[in-house]
Amino acid sequence: MARSLNHEVVIIGGGSAGIATASSMLKRRPSLDIAIVEPSEDHYYQPGWTMVGGGVFEAPATRRTTASVMPKQATWLKQSAASFQPENNQVTLSDGATITYRLLIVAPGIRLAWEKIDGLEETLGKNGVTSNYRYDLAPYTWDLVRNLKSGRAIFSQPPMPIKCAGAPQKAMYLSCDAWMERGVLDDIDVEFRNAGGVLFGVKEYVPALMEYVEKYGIDLKLNQTLVAVDGPSKKAVFKTEAGEETVEFDMLHAVPPQVAPQFVADSPLANAESGFVDIDKFTLQHVRYPNVFGIGDAGSTPNAKTMAAARKQAPIVAVNALAQLDAKQPWADYDGYGSCPLTVERGKIVLAEFGYDGKLLPSFPKWVIDGTRPRRLSWLLKSEALPWVYWNGMLKGHEWLAKPQMKKAA
Repeated sequence: MARSLNHEVVIIGGGSAGIATASSMLKRRPSLDIAIVEPSEDHYYQPGWTMVGGGVFEAPATRRTTASVMPKQATWLKQSAASFQPENNQVTLSDGATITYRLLIVAPGIRLAWEKIDGLEETLGKNGVTSNYRYDLAPYTWDLVRNLKSGRAIFSQPPMPIKCAGAPQKAMYLSCDAWMERGVLDDIDVEFRNAGGVLFGVKEYVPALMEYVEKYGIDLKLNQTLVAVDGPSKKAVFKTEAGEETVEFDMLHAVPPQVAPQFVADSPLANAESGFVDIDKFTLQHVRYPNVFGIGDAGSTPNAKTMAAARKQAPIVAVNALAQLDAKQPWADYDGYGSCPLTVERGKIVLAEFGYDGKLLPSFPKWVIDGTRPRRLSWLLKSEALPWVYWNGMLKGHEWLAKPQMKKAA
């Protein structure tokens, strides 16, 4: 007979958003009974994978055990969630067990839909096909960059939403910088084939990025979606406005389409249009079930899906969820903050920070860091400070530069 469990708070997902939210809640209420549903034994600092692919970090530096980051007061359930029954305040796990709750926080992340690009999965990690979106493939990216001396290198970007929308071009810039350093860039045709219609979605950052597109001689191709890969033949097929185009490559950095996890999309919690958890974009509370909150990449909010967004969201969900437990109204608002440190060269970053509707939300005064320009200090922030802040701050409930803000009066 399947187990029946009960916890005051159940968090689905022990990734960045889930762990950070649990820690923020426990900082405020140490006696809280929280269960975290997470099947993986490993926890990753995913923003570091760009740096692995650029030869800056070693992959193991981005991985720790889940046990080492799990809050001590929380109960870790090493299972996957299978379905939700919010009318009964219940979650069913993959082993058939059920958990009832007073409050549910849904943070399972986003699903990388590799299968949506025909032929891609079977050629990843060989035939010159790679992606920094997987821990095991980021080192292969750097291997390809180090060994390529001539030919065509293609970097693709799928339609939104994806996590870290700047990551596809970050990989490209760091690769170009390495090729320039080795004196082979002139012999490599670099193409950025982006399904979107602009280089970057917030216009204030585009001029600096275009300077690097021109510096590296990148052929920028917009409204082009990767639909198929033939690894052994080293050919890629793109859907363009003029029809399908087949191109040969020597290196292909592919980014998969990304969708809501299926068990979320199939549930009563889903937004009918997107499949993501249907939450209020300010309070992060579910629009139909007030004792349910969503956070991170799985949420329906129209912000950039980044680690920085989860860092800002976690304290907001923490205080609003505790208010819900206390039969009070949510009192904190999320402004859509996200950050994308665009690694335009080894040693310099364009630090894009913005919120809803593309509003610029810089963390520092312009005289300290002008985020619209490439800066050395921004590089030090990403390469040195942010990994430390992640492991020692965000995951432990320290809310540096992320204190929840009071809701604005209507």
